[in-house]
Amino acid sequence: MKAICWHGHGDVRYESAPDPKIEDPRDAIIRVTRTAICGSDLHLLDGYMPTMKSGDVLGHEFMGEVMEIGSGVTRLKKGDRVIVPFNIACGECVFCKKTLFSLCDRSNRNAEAAAKMMGYSPSGLFGYSHMLGGFSGGQAEYVRVPYADVGPLKIPDGLTEDQVLFLTDIFPTGYMAAENCQMEKGDTVAVWGCGPVGQFAIQSAWMFGAGRVIAIDHVPERLALAKSWGKAETIDFTRQDVYETLKEMTGGLGPDRCIDAVGAEAHGTGSLDAVIDKAKAAVKLATDRPHALRQAIYCCRKGGTVSVPGVYVGFLDKVPMGAFVNKGLTMKTGQTHTHRYTRPLLEKIQAGAIDPTRLITHRAKLSDAPALYKKFRDKEDGCIKVVMTP
Repeated sequence: MKAICWHGHGDVRYESAPDPKIEDPRDAIIRVTRTAICGSDLHLLDGYMPTMKSGDVLGHEFMGEVMEIGSGVTRLKKGDRVIVPFNIACGECVFCKKTLFSLCDRSNRNAEAAAKMMGYSPSGLFGYSHMLGGFSGGQAEYVRVPYADVGPLKIPDGLTEDQVLFLTDIFPTGYMAAENCQMEKGDTVAVWGCGPVGQFAIQSAWMFGAGRVIAIDHVPERLALAKSWGKAETIDFTRQDVYETLKEMTGGLGPDRCIDAVGAEAHGTGSLDAVIDKAKAAVKLATDRPHALRQAIYCCRKGGTVSVPGVYVGFLDKVPMGAFVNKGLTMKTGQTHTHRYTRPLLEKIQAGAIDPTRLITHRAKLSDAPALYKKFRDKEDGCIKVVMTP
Protein backbone atom coordinates (compact mmCIF):
# COMPACT_ATOMS: atom_id res chain seq x y z
CA MET A 1 0.00 0.00 0.00
CA LYS A 2 0.95 3.68 -0.16
CA ALA A 3 1.34 5.66 3.04
CA ILE A 4 2.93 8.73 4.63
CA CYS A 5 6.05 7.59 6.46
CA TRP A 6 8.34 9.37 8.91
CA HIS A 7 12.08 9.37 8.23
CA GLY A 8 13.41 11.93 10.67
CA HIS A 9 13.15 15.59 11.64
CA GLY A 10 11.35 17.43 8.83
CA ASP A 11 11.27 14.35 6.59
CA VAL A 12 7.94 12.70 5.75
CA ARG A 13 7.47 10.78 2.51
CA TYR A 14 4.71 9.28 0.38
CA GLU A 15 5.94 5.75 -0.29
CA SER A 16 5.16 2.05 -0.18
CA ALA A 17 4.58 0.42 3.19
CA PRO A 18 3.63 -3.13 4.26
CA ASP A 19 -0.03 -4.02 3.89
CA PRO A 20 -1.75 -4.51 7.27
CA LYS A 21 -2.97 -7.96 8.27
CA ILE A 22 -5.29 -9.38 10.91
CA GLU A 23 -3.07 -10.15 13.91
CA ASP A 24 -5.69 -10.73 16.61
CA PRO A 25 -9.31 -11.96 16.56
CA ARG A 26 -10.47 -8.46 17.66
CA ASP A 27 -8.75 -6.70 14.72
CA ALA A 28 -10.32 -5.14 11.64
CA ILE A 29 -8.74 -3.89 8.43
CA ILE A 30 -10.07 -0.53 7.27
CA ARG A 31 -9.75 0.92 3.78
CA VAL A 32 -9.09 4.58 4.49
CA THR A 33 -11.38 6.99 2.63
CA ARG A 34 -10.53 10.21 4.53
CA THR A 35 -7.58 11.19 6.66
CA ALA A 36 -6.21 14.45 8.02
CA ILE A 37 -3.08 16.15 9.29
CA CYS A 38 -3.35 17.05 12.97
CA GLY A 39 -1.43 19.70 14.86
CA SER A 40 -0.08 16.88 17.03
CA ASP A 41 1.53 15.39 13.91
CA LEU A 42 3.73 18.47 13.71
CA HIS A 43 5.46 17.43 16.94
CA LEU A 44 6.57 14.33 15.00
CA LEU A 45 7.60 16.33 11.95
CA ASP A 46 9.66 18.67 14.13
CA GLY A 47 11.35 15.82 16.00
CA TYR A 48 9.91 16.47 19.47
CA MET A 49 8.39 13.04 20.08
CA PRO A 50 10.91 10.33 21.08
CA THR A 51 10.91 6.66 20.00
CA MET A 52 9.97 7.28 16.38
CA LYS A 53 11.58 4.94 13.83
CA SER A 54 12.34 5.53 10.16
CA GLY A 55 9.48 4.21 8.05
CA ASP A 56 6.76 4.61 10.71
CA VAL A 57 3.33 5.24 9.14
CA LEU A 58 1.83 8.50 10.43
CA GLY A 59 -1.70 9.71 11.04
CA HIS A 60 -4.33 9.33 13.74
CA GLU A 61 -7.36 11.09 12.23
CA PHE A 62 -8.94 8.72 9.73
CA MET A 63 -12.10 6.93 8.71
CA GLY A 64 -13.06 4.43 6.08
CA GLU A 65 -14.72 1.19 5.02
CA VAL A 66 -14.42 -2.12 6.86
CA MET A 67 -12.70 -4.60 4.55
CA GLU A 68 -11.96 -7.52 6.87
CA ILE A 69 -12.73 -8.45 10.48
CA GLY A 70 -11.25 -10.91 12.94
CA SER A 71 -13.28 -13.77 14.36
CA GLY A 72 -13.85 -11.92 17.64
CA VAL A 73 -15.45 -8.80 16.12
CA THR A 74 -19.23 -8.87 16.28
CA ARG A 75 -20.23 -5.17 16.04
CA LEU A 76 -18.89 -4.59 12.53
CA LYS A 77 -19.30 -6.20 9.15
CA LYS A 78 -17.58 -5.83 5.82
CA GLY A 79 -18.70 -2.67 4.04
CA ASP A 80 -19.54 -0.66 7.18
CA ARG A 81 -18.49 2.99 7.04
CA VAL A 82 -16.76 3.92 10.29
CA ILE A 83 -14.81 6.63 12.07
CA VAL A 84 -11.93 5.39 14.25
CA PRO A 85 -10.90 7.11 17.52
CA PHE A 86 -7.24 8.09 17.56
CA ASN A 87 -6.59 6.29 20.84
CA ILE A 88 -6.90 2.52 21.16
CA ALA A 89 -8.95 1.05 24.02
CA CYS A 90 -9.78 -2.50 25.06
CA GLY A 91 -13.16 -1.65 26.62
CA GLU A 92 -12.61 -4.05 29.52
CA CYS A 93 -9.84 -2.78 31.85
CA VAL A 94 -10.49 -0.75 35.00
CA PHE A 95 -9.88 2.53 33.15
CA CYS A 96 -12.09 1.72 30.16
CA LYS A 97 -14.90 0.75 32.53
CA LYS A 98 -14.59 4.24 34.04
CA THR A 99 -14.78 5.64 30.43
CA LEU A 100 -11.18 6.86 30.78
CA PHE A 101 -10.41 5.36 27.39
CA SER A 102 -7.17 7.24 26.73
CA LEU A 103 -5.77 5.59 29.86
CA CYS A 104 -6.55 2.02 28.72
CA ASP A 105 -4.30 -0.39 30.61
CA ARG A 106 -4.03 -2.99 27.83
CA SER A 107 -3.73 -1.34 24.44
CA ASN A 108 -0.15 -0.02 24.61
CA ARG A 109 1.99 -3.01 23.69
CA ASN A 110 5.09 -1.01 24.69
CA ALA A 111 3.68 0.10 28.04
CA GLU A 112 6.95 -0.50 29.87
CA ALA A 113 8.74 2.14 27.77
CA ALA A 114 6.00 4.69 28.44
CA ALA A 115 6.00 3.90 32.16
CA LYS A 116 9.73 4.69 32.38
CA MET A 117 8.96 8.25 31.26
CA MET A 118 5.55 8.82 32.82
CA GLY A 119 5.29 6.46 35.79
CA TYR A 120 2.38 4.57 34.20
CA SER A 121 1.45 4.08 30.57
CA PRO A 122 -1.51 5.70 28.79
CA SER A 123 -3.30 3.91 25.95
CA GLY A 124 -1.78 3.06 22.61
CA LEU A 125 -2.19 5.62 19.81
CA PHE A 126 -2.29 5.27 16.05
CA GLY A 127 0.79 6.59 14.27
CA TYR A 128 2.36 8.19 17.31
CA SER A 129 5.70 6.63 18.31
CA HIS A 130 6.81 3.28 19.66
CA MET A 131 6.53 4.49 23.24
CA LEU A 132 2.77 4.58 22.59
CA GLY A 133 2.55 1.20 20.93
CA GLY A 134 4.22 1.55 17.55
CA PHE A 135 0.88 1.19 15.75
CA SER A 136 0.82 2.17 12.08
CA GLY A 137 -1.31 5.22 11.46
CA GLY A 138 -4.12 6.16 9.13
CA GLN A 139 -2.37 8.39 6.59
CA ALA A 140 -2.39 5.33 4.40
CA GLU A 141 -4.56 3.33 2.06
CA TYR A 142 -5.29 0.68 4.69
CA VAL A 143 -4.87 0.38 8.47
CA ARG A 144 -5.18 -2.37 11.08
CA VAL A 145 -7.52 -1.38 13.90
CA PRO A 146 -7.07 -3.33 17.17
CA TYR A 147 -10.07 -3.79 19.48
CA ALA A 148 -12.34 -3.07 16.53
CA ASP A 149 -15.36 -4.17 18.56
CA VAL A 150 -14.81 -1.15 20.87
CA GLY A 151 -13.52 1.92 19.01
CA PRO A 152 -14.97 2.31 15.50
CA LEU A 153 -18.36 3.99 15.24
CA LYS A 154 -20.64 3.22 12.30
CA ILE A 155 -21.75 6.32 10.42
CA PRO A 156 -25.40 6.49 9.36
CA ASP A 157 -26.43 7.29 5.82
CA GLY A 158 -27.04 10.92 5.03
CA LEU A 159 -23.84 12.29 6.53
CA THR A 160 -20.78 13.08 4.44
CA GLU A 161 -17.28 11.97 5.39
CA ASP A 162 -16.20 15.60 5.80
CA GLN A 163 -18.95 16.09 8.39
CA VAL A 164 -17.84 13.21 10.62
CA LEU A 165 -14.08 12.84 10.10
CA PHE A 166 -13.21 15.11 13.01
CA LEU A 167 -15.05 12.85 15.46
CA THR A 168 -11.84 10.80 15.36
CA ASP A 169 -9.93 13.41 17.40
CA ILE A 170 -10.21 17.19 17.23
CA PHE A 171 -13.95 17.67 17.85
CA PRO A 172 -13.97 15.43 20.95
CA THR A 173 -10.66 16.99 22.03
CA GLY A 174 -12.06 20.53 21.89
CA TYR A 175 -15.25 19.36 23.57
CA MET A 176 -13.44 17.62 26.43
CA ALA A 177 -11.25 20.73 26.86
CA ALA A 178 -14.40 22.80 27.40
CA GLU A 179 -15.91 20.14 29.68
CA ASN A 180 -12.70 20.10 31.74
CA CYS A 181 -13.14 23.82 32.41
CA GLN A 182 -15.87 22.89 34.90
CA MET A 183 -17.74 25.89 33.56
CA GLU A 184 -20.49 27.85 35.24
CA LYS A 185 -23.12 29.48 33.06
CA GLY A 186 -22.00 32.91 31.89
CA ASP A 187 -18.26 32.32 32.46
CA THR A 188 -15.62 34.10 30.42
CA VAL A 189 -13.39 31.58 28.67
CA ALA A 190 -10.00 32.44 27.12
CA VAL A 191 -8.61 30.05 24.51
CA TRP A 192 -4.92 30.12 23.63
CA GLY A 193 -4.45 28.84 20.07
CA CYS A 194 -6.98 29.05 17.24
CA GLY A 195 -5.87 25.98 15.36
CA PRO A 196 -8.32 23.12 14.79
CA VAL A 197 -8.58 22.04 18.45
CA GLY A 198 -8.87 25.65 19.60
CA GLN A 199 -11.70 26.26 17.13
CA PHE A 200 -13.64 23.26 18.45
CA ALA A 201 -12.90 24.33 22.04
CA ILE A 202 -14.47 27.69 21.23
CA GLN A 203 -17.55 26.07 19.72
CA SER A 204 -17.81 23.69 22.68
CA ALA A 205 -17.43 26.48 25.25
CA TRP A 206 -20.67 27.98 23.94
CA MET A 207 -22.32 24.54 24.25
CA PHE A 208 -21.36 24.46 27.94
CA GLY A 209 -22.89 27.86 28.61
CA ALA A 210 -20.01 30.33 28.30
CA GLY A 211 -20.99 33.97 28.44
CA ARG A 212 -17.94 35.19 26.52
CA VAL A 213 -15.15 33.44 24.63
CA ILE A 214 -11.87 35.24 23.92
CA ALA A 215 -9.55 33.68 21.31
CA ILE A 216 -5.79 34.34 21.37
CA ASP A 217 -3.53 33.77 18.35
CA HIS A 218 -1.50 35.72 15.81
CA VAL A 219 -2.49 34.10 12.50
CA PRO A 220 -5.06 36.33 10.73
CA GLU A 221 -7.00 33.46 9.15
CA ARG A 222 -7.34 31.64 12.46
CA LEU A 223 -8.49 34.74 14.30
CA ALA A 224 -10.97 35.50 11.51
CA LEU A 225 -12.42 31.99 11.73
CA ALA A 226 -12.70 32.21 15.52
CA LYS A 227 -14.58 35.47 15.11
CA SER A 228 -16.87 34.47 12.22
CA TRP A 229 -17.58 30.80 13.01
CA GLY A 230 -16.82 30.72 16.73
CA LYS A 231 -18.28 34.18 17.43
CA ALA A 232 -15.33 34.86 19.72
CA GLU A 233 -13.70 38.11 20.70
CA THR A 234 -10.06 38.02 19.62
CA ILE A 235 -6.58 39.04 20.75
CA ASP A 236 -3.59 39.15 18.41
CA PHE A 237 -0.67 38.55 20.76
CA THR A 238 1.78 40.25 18.38
CA ARG A 239 -0.18 43.50 18.65
CA GLN A 240 -1.63 43.38 22.17
CA ASP A 241 -0.28 42.49 25.59
CA VAL A 242 -2.34 39.41 26.45
CA TYR A 243 -2.37 39.85 30.23
CA GLU A 244 -3.23 43.55 30.17
CA THR A 245 -5.85 43.10 27.46
CA LEU A 246 -7.56 40.21 29.27
CA LYS A 247 -7.48 42.15 32.52
CA GLU A 248 -9.13 45.14 30.85
CA MET A 249 -11.71 42.96 29.07
CA THR A 250 -12.74 41.26 32.33
CA GLY A 251 -12.94 44.27 34.62
CA GLY A 252 -9.67 43.41 36.35
CA LEU A 253 -10.62 39.85 37.34
CA GLY A 254 -9.15 37.77 34.53
CA PRO A 255 -10.90 34.98 32.59
CA ASP A 256 -12.80 32.41 34.67
CA ARG A 257 -11.56 29.51 32.55
CA CYS A 258 -8.43 29.27 30.39
CA ILE A 259 -7.77 26.65 27.70
CA ASP A 260 -4.24 25.94 26.45
CA ALA A 261 -4.88 24.56 22.96
CA VAL A 262 -1.28 25.23 21.90
CA GLY A 263 0.91 22.74 23.71
CA ALA A 264 4.56 21.89 23.24
CA GLU A 265 5.53 24.25 20.42
CA ALA A 266 4.21 27.63 21.54
CA HIS A 267 5.57 30.58 19.54
CA GLY A 268 5.12 33.44 21.97
CA THR A 269 6.68 35.71 19.37
CA GLY A 270 9.11 38.16 20.90
CA SER A 271 8.59 37.21 24.55
CA LEU A 272 11.74 36.49 26.52
CA ASP A 273 10.57 33.14 27.89
CA ALA A 274 9.60 31.94 24.40
CA VAL A 275 13.00 32.90 22.98
CA ILE A 276 14.74 31.00 25.80
CA ASP A 277 12.42 27.99 25.32
CA LYS A 278 13.23 27.79 21.62
CA ALA A 279 16.98 28.06 22.21
CA LYS A 280 16.95 25.38 24.90
CA ALA A 281 14.82 23.03 22.78
CA ALA A 282 17.18 23.51 19.82
CA VAL A 283 20.17 22.28 21.84
CA LYS A 284 18.17 19.51 23.57
CA LEU A 285 18.16 21.18 26.99
CA ALA A 286 14.36 21.18 27.06
CA THR A 287 11.61 19.05 25.51
CA ASP A 288 8.76 21.58 25.30
CA ARG A 289 8.03 25.29 24.86
CA PRO A 290 5.24 26.00 27.39
CA HIS A 291 4.81 29.74 26.86
CA ALA A 292 1.01 29.45 26.40
CA LEU A 293 0.62 27.38 29.57
CA ARG A 294 2.64 29.85 31.63
CA GLN A 295 0.54 32.71 30.30
CA ALA A 296 -2.76 30.90 30.92
CA ILE A 297 -1.79 30.27 34.56
CA TYR A 298 -0.72 33.89 34.98
CA CYS A 299 -3.85 35.33 33.35
CA CYS A 300 -6.51 33.07 34.87
CA ARG A 301 -8.61 34.65 37.60
CA LYS A 302 -8.18 33.52 41.20
CA GLY A 303 -10.01 30.25 41.85
CA GLY A 304 -10.36 29.58 38.12
CA THR A 305 -9.62 26.56 35.96
CA VAL A 306 -6.89 25.89 33.41
CA SER A 307 -7.77 23.18 30.88
CA VAL A 308 -4.93 21.70 28.81
CA PRO A 309 -5.80 19.76 25.65
CA GLY A 310 -2.49 20.85 24.09
CA VAL A 311 0.07 18.05 23.71
CA TYR A 312 3.16 18.13 25.92
CA VAL A 313 5.99 15.65 25.49
CA GLY A 314 8.20 15.66 28.56
CA PHE A 315 9.56 18.08 31.14
CA LEU A 316 8.49 21.73 31.27
CA ASP A 317 10.77 24.55 32.34
CA LYS A 318 9.82 27.42 34.64
CA VAL A 319 6.10 26.74 34.97
CA PRO A 320 4.80 29.28 37.55
CA MET A 321 3.67 26.86 40.24
CA GLY A 322 3.75 29.67 42.80
CA ALA A 323 1.04 31.52 40.88
CA PHE A 324 -0.87 28.29 40.32
CA VAL A 325 -0.94 27.35 44.00
CA ASN A 326 -1.40 30.78 45.53
CA LYS A 327 -4.24 31.70 43.17
CA GLY A 328 -6.04 28.46 44.02
CA LEU A 329 -6.30 27.28 40.42
CA THR A 330 -7.48 23.90 39.18
CA MET A 331 -5.87 22.19 36.18
CA LYS A 332 -7.55 19.48 34.10
CA THR A 333 -5.62 17.71 31.36
CA GLY A 334 -5.41 14.52 29.36
CA GLN A 335 -5.46 12.83 26.02
CA THR A 336 -9.10 12.76 24.95
CA HIS A 337 -11.32 9.87 26.02
CA THR A 338 -12.55 9.90 22.44
CA HIS A 339 -14.82 6.87 22.65
CA ARG A 340 -16.88 8.65 25.36
CA TYR A 341 -17.82 11.48 23.02
CA THR A 342 -18.17 10.10 19.48
CA ARG A 343 -21.85 9.15 19.67
CA PRO A 344 -23.18 12.26 21.47
CA LEU A 345 -21.17 14.55 19.19
CA LEU A 346 -22.39 12.64 16.15
CA GLU A 347 -25.91 13.44 17.33
CA LYS A 348 -25.03 17.14 17.54
CA ILE A 349 -23.82 17.03 13.93
CA GLN A 350 -27.00 15.23 12.85
CA ALA A 351 -29.11 17.84 14.65
CA GLY A 352 -27.34 20.67 12.84
CA ALA A 353 -25.90 22.12 16.07
CA ILE A 354 -22.46 22.36 14.47
CA ASP A 355 -20.96 22.14 10.98
CA PRO A 356 -17.41 20.74 11.30
CA THR A 357 -16.73 21.21 7.58
CA ARG A 358 -16.26 24.94 8.14
CA LEU A 359 -12.84 24.15 9.53
CA ILE A 360 -11.53 22.59 6.29
CA THR A 361 -9.33 24.89 4.23
CA HIS A 362 -7.43 22.39 2.06
CA ARG A 363 -8.49 19.14 0.37
CA ALA A 364 -5.88 17.03 -1.37
CA LYS A 365 -4.64 13.59 -2.31
CA LEU A 366 -2.59 11.60 0.17
CA SER A 367 0.39 11.94 -2.16
CA ASP A 368 0.34 15.71 -1.52
CA ALA A 369 0.87 15.25 2.23
CA PRO A 370 4.63 15.95 2.45
CA ALA A 371 4.19 19.44 1.01
CA LEU A 372 1.03 20.05 3.02
CA TYR A 373 2.73 19.08 6.28
CA LYS A 374 5.12 21.97 5.79
CA LYS A 375 2.40 24.35 4.60
CA PHE A 376 0.31 23.52 7.68
CA ARG A 377 3.26 23.89 10.04
CA ASP A 378 4.34 27.21 8.52
CA LYS A 379 0.74 28.49 8.35
CA GLU A 380 1.00 29.33 4.65
CA ASP A 381 -1.83 29.83 2.16
CA GLY A 382 -4.40 30.20 4.94
CA CYS A 383 -3.95 26.54 5.87
CA ILE A 384 -5.97 25.65 8.98
CA LYS A 385 -7.07 22.07 8.34
CA VAL A 386 -6.02 19.57 5.65
CA VAL A 387 -8.25 16.64 4.64
CA MET A 388 -6.87 14.02 2.27
CA THR A 389 -8.12 11.07 0.24
CA PRO A 390 -5.80 8.12 -0.52
